[in-house]
Amino acid sequence: MKFFALILFVLCLVPPATAAEPAADIGLAEVGVMGRLNGQALACSHMEAVSRIKALIIKFAPKSRRYGEAFETATNDEYLAQARKDKTACPDATAFSEQLDEAAKRLQTVFAINANDKNAP
Repeated sequence: MKFFALILFVLCLVPPATAAEPAADIGLAEVGVMGRLNGQALACSHMEAVSRIKALIIKFAPKSRRYGEAFETATNDEYLAQARKDKTACPDATAFSEQLDEAAKRLQTVFAINANDKNAP
């Protein structure tokens, strides 16, 4: 009986699977989104978008190997996936720019929150 009580107690300590992601994981996910957009922009020859994405990553994402690798991996994966598709699968520049605007806002928000957390007393 004590064994089952101990197991029940331990299970109560395990956080639910739906718990919110830590801020770092959310930031890493947003860097991955920017990487995927970068890969698509490269494959679709949206070179202005490529420049903008890199500037956003440099400005807002932490300068660490973890974030750099996430960005590069997502870029490479999406570039290869886009290259396998027909060129007609590329979004037009306007639609792509709107998608990038939304992702840029999320990236800025996530890392502004993280910066505020680090500056908290």
